[in-house]
Amino acid sequence: MSKIVECVPNFSEGKRKEVIDAILEAIKGTEGCTLLDFDPGASTNRTVYTFVGSPEAVVEGAVNAAKVAYKLIDMTKHTGEHPRIGAMDVCPFVPVKGVSMEDCVNCARTCAEKLATILNVPSFLYGAASSLDYRKSIPQIRAGEYESLEEKLKKEEWKPDFGPIKFQASWGATLVGARNFLVAYNINLLATKEQAHRIALDIREQGRGVNQRGKFKCVQAIGWYLDEANMAQVSINITDTEVTAIHLVYEEVLSIAKELELPVVGSQIVGMVPLKALMDCAKYYIQKEKLFIVEEEQKIKLAVDRLGLHSLGYFNPKERVIEYMIAKESDCPLLSLSVKRYVQTVAARTPTPGGGCVAALVASLGAALSTMAGFLTYGNKKFESHDALMRKLLTLLHEKYNELMNVVEADAVAFNDYMAAVKLSKETEEELQIRSNKLHEALTSAVRVPLDLVHSINQAWPTLKELANVVNPNCISDMQVGVRCLETGVWGGHYNVMANLKNFKNKEKAEEYKKISDTEVEVAIANAAEVLKILDDRYWKE
Repeated sequence: MSKIVECVPNFSEGKRKEVIDAILEAIKGTEGCTLLDFDPGASTNRTVYTFVGSPEAVVEGAVNAAKVAYKLIDMTKHTGEHPRIGAMDVCPFVPVKGVSMEDCVNCARTCAEKLATILNVPSFLYGAASSLDYRKSIPQIRAGEYESLEEKLKKEEWKPDFGPIKFQASWGATLVGARNFLVAYNINLLATKEQAHRIALDIREQGRGVNQRGKFKCVQAIGWYLDEANMAQVSINITDTEVTAIHLVYEEVLSIAKELELPVVGSQIVGMVPLKALMDCAKYYIQKEKLFIVEEEQKIKLAVDRLGLHSLGYFNPKERVIEYMIAKESDCPLLSLSVKRYVQTVAARTPTPGGGCVAALVASLGAALSTMAGFLTYGNKKFESHDALMRKLLTLLHEKYNELMNVVEADAVAFNDYMAAVKLSKETEEELQIRSNKLHEALTSAVRVPLDLVHSINQAWPTLKELANVVNPNCISDMQVGVRCLETGVWGGHYNVMANLKNFKNKEKAEEYKKISDTEVEVAIANAAEVLKILDDRYWKE
């Protein structure tokens, strides 16, 4: 699995295009770095850059950007609505794929050390990279901002983690950290800066002080005014959307603004957002408004609409959702093929895609056929008495065929991992041990993937039975084909389990896996027969 880290440096320049572009080019010009987004703000006089790459690449990209900023940004002349302490104000590293938080801590420390060595500027570690409780969060370290930094550096407790103690007037200081994904989120108000800040105090975790805590955990917020947009914003950082969701913050601001008789005119996400954060938002409004939506794209459209994310410019999910931006065809090579090319690839003189991949694909088609039959029943006036049931069944079936499609790639990966382990060197005792361990891991995965496939298929039978009893009669044959596809998927998974078990050294474990697979086949045969009988009986009665 490739290792991907996100880096989101914030620079104290949002007006001068030549400076913004120069920093951008430094990032884009760093080998291994992919720029996802940059968001300049004139009133805040700040630009947020978002890029991804390997741990080594993103550190290099951040340092290269800092080198440019060092030459072009002078903090003695800087003013803006956003709090700041330095030219490269903050530089967080965020785990995205195949990396741990500890990996990002190492990125932060390496970056801070390079800034000290190359530019001779002070850096403070924050977030997971800091070991000091009073220096964990950005507001703690940035209190007093750039203007108080010279005096702060004279105090022992504010000695930088890296770099000189001496105040660097043109640069200030940089906060380098490691954290989970943060959503920078602004809610637009036709109000004054003071009114926006009043709302910010109500919702942020810090509240108005020790004795007046705010509404939400993991929320930082201030109010400011955007001259270029002629409106105020409640500017929010949600540091953990699993703790406090975007839509909850938005709805609370709507409620407070209504009490204050202030109009809310949409909101804005700065930089990137995790897919789950928008999907959670969609789920909230679907439940609240009793809507029926199953397609991911439509759910995203709902979330964008309800949050008013188009208010300051078009919000393109393909360019703003982190998972969409980092997705590559190479991540799902089989699913990216045309039907014709996929069949040709199966037929080629290569071991993958093989029986396991085909079993998963056939099963996903089986679930998709049942989903189609359900959609051709739902919303049809003849069967409107079943609409409530169909909403439930279609949601389950839609999730199921997506789940099964994922196994198409997983089976190929498991096989390739096993073949890679087979090819490992075995010249020394140490290499033999490493090879043996890798073989065991890969073989176990090669068994678990088809076992998970057959188990996943068998979870669908109760849903299919309900659907078979009410499905549009014109779709009975489609469902019958789908049922046979799902049953075939179970048989295909079973055959793959058995093929891999013959290489298991642990015969006791192999027997355990065999019993599980045998049982799953029996479940599939019995349930497929039951669903087909329901459909057959209805076919001749209709």
